[in-house]
Amino acid sequence: MNNAFALSGVVIKEMYRRKDFYVLFVMTAVVTLLLGSARFFDDDKIVRYIKDTCLLLIWISTLVMAITTAARQIPAERESRTIFPLLAKPVSRWELILGKFLGCWLACGITLVVFYLFFGLLTSSYEHTWPVLTFFQGLWLHWIFLAVVIALVLLGSVVFTAPSSNATICFIVVLGILFVGQHLHYVALGIRGIGGQIVTALYFAIPHLEWYFEMRNLVIHDWGRIGWMFVAGATLYGALYTGMLLGITWLVFRRKTLTL
Repeated sequence: MNNAFALSGVVIKEMYRRKDFYVLFVMTAVVTLLLGSARFFDDDKIVRYIKDTCLLLIWISTLVMAITTAARQIPAERESRTIFPLLAKPVSRWELILGKFLGCWLACGITLVVFYLFFGLLTSSYEHTWPVLTFFQGLWLHWIFLAVVIALVLLGSVVFTAPSSNATICFIVVLGILFVGQHLHYVALGIRGIGGQIVTALYFAIPHLEWYFEMRNLVIHDWGRIGWMFVAGATLYGALYTGMLLGITWLVFRRKTLTL
């Protein structure tokens, strides 16, 4: 774990050098201005609509950051050939994958804290309430969502050669799960034969990321916090898929021949 945490620190520092952190502050300022426009309206529904828009922008920006950051990790090491001295030292391929994952996940965690902190401060200033537990649950489940996404992108980085193609395919897969995944079971009911069985199997095989996405409604509509058993179950669900994807990534990566 010491090697993995050391590699994760390098990933976070790389994010600062690539000015991703400054882009984060620019995006935060945009979200702040959008939410700040709620002061011109007294209608509660309009305020919630703007909150919905701002939170959607937070989800989009963090998803973009997670995919683009994770997609370039292993290919960048290959291109610069720094992967060879890394693996020549007492660093295994599993530790390399785990370190890259932790670095991307922690970087996204910092991003989430900044976004949700600004979002919460502005919400409390205009609505005079700050449901801390609800915000924490929303942030935590959002972070678990990003863990699954990052693990998926790292798997793609050892399968596809170009980071751009990996990022594009992962964007399509994640968006497909978010908008179509929950309807696959109903689609399978209308398909006869083996086609319906394949769609049903796909429904149960994919990670249902849309469950985490729908948690935005807790924050937007002030529905209050959910049960901690549900949070624990969603965390375990995300951890299982993350571990499975990282395990497959390691199995594929350990069989790859790295050449100069």
